[in-house]
Amino acid sequence: MKSPSFTIGIEEEYMTVDPVTRELRSHIDAEMIEQGKLVLRERVKPEMHQCVVEVGTEICHNIAEARAEITTIRRHMVALAKANGLRLAAAATHPFSHWRNQSIYPDERYRTIVEDMQNVARANLIFGLHVHVGIEDRETAIHIMNAARYFLPHILALSTNSPFWLGDETGLRSYRCKVFDKFPRTNIPDYFQSYGEYESLVNLLIQTGCIDNAKKIWWDLRPHPTFSTIEFRICDLPMRLDETIALAALIQATVVMLWKLHSNNQGFRLYRRMLLMENKWRAVRYGINGKLIDFGKRVEVPFRDLMEEYFNMVAPVAEELGSLGEINYLRQILEEGTGADRQLKVFHETRDLKAVVDYIIQETEAGLN
Repeated sequence: MKSPSFTIGIEEEYMTVDPVTRELRSHIDAEMIEQGKLVLRERVKPEMHQCVVEVGTEICHNIAEARAEITTIRRHMVALAKANGLRLAAAATHPFSHWRNQSIYPDERYRTIVEDMQNVARANLIFGLHVHVGIEDRETAIHIMNAARYFLPHILALSTNSPFWLGDETGLRSYRCKVFDKFPRTNIPDYFQSYGEYESLVNLLIQTGCIDNAKKIWWDLRPHPTFSTIEFRICDLPMRLDETIALAALIQATVVMLWKLHSNNQGFRLYRRMLLMENKWRAVRYGINGKLIDFGKRVEVPFRDLMEEYFNMVAPVAEELGSLGEINYLRQILEEGTGADRQLKVFHETRDLKAVVDYIIQETEAGLN
């Protein structure tokens, strides 16, 4: 069996913030996007709300390339935001800005989505991290995706970075997930017996007018409609560049580990979506501070204990990929807390959501020099 390329692609969605009010503020008439394209070309593009900037790396062959790409992109976008009288901030929700005050980017695709989904789309003011891993054979991609679903709650928990919404402390570590839940065709997918079964589902949705193309299937993990990748879409956008890289390294190593099992005719046990969604809820609610269910043993297990098992599973593959150092950074997240934990710490110390925004901006710029 020919090995996939296992290339990496990373997409991040940043918010643009007024440095005085700390509110979200649109980059006017997308001028900042056009300025970004002069240097970064197609690696920067608008999103539905004009206070969102989406960036994406080129195809990267290893985690070192991915780090270099994201560092260059973040550094440039931070500088560009400042040049436009704004600040770049990396978190999955803004602590207090209201979606009603944000402009929609003038694009036919976004106009159609808003027309179709109304306030569900207008209120979707969230910021995510998407990681692509190259798997050229579509049949192989579906089988790897089936198995990788089990790890989605673990990956989400490590990325959690949205504890506030519209000025409220929500009690959740990833409120972004609950905002996005309102969209159709989201969350963890069920498994498919073959790529043909997946294609039949997509074709039925198109035939019945539910969607016009597979890009409107917004699952937490999906075969990308046009790229030869599987796309992990479950993560909150982390604050620190190092966190993004560590999560990308974990995702790539997980995919390679599962492919090795698949190529040896060994499988990872498949669980129904309903069970995996129980673990997703726990990750949304508690992040790294709760328990997930080990469905094989039928017991709850502290998240940190599960992560030790997970790290041990992927460590041999990570060593081969040269990404063990990046994955070990995740232990620092377990010690210091995720972005959500750290935002909450700042808020509980200051009782000031503007101070939380300042902290997010500071962390967004960390490690770029």
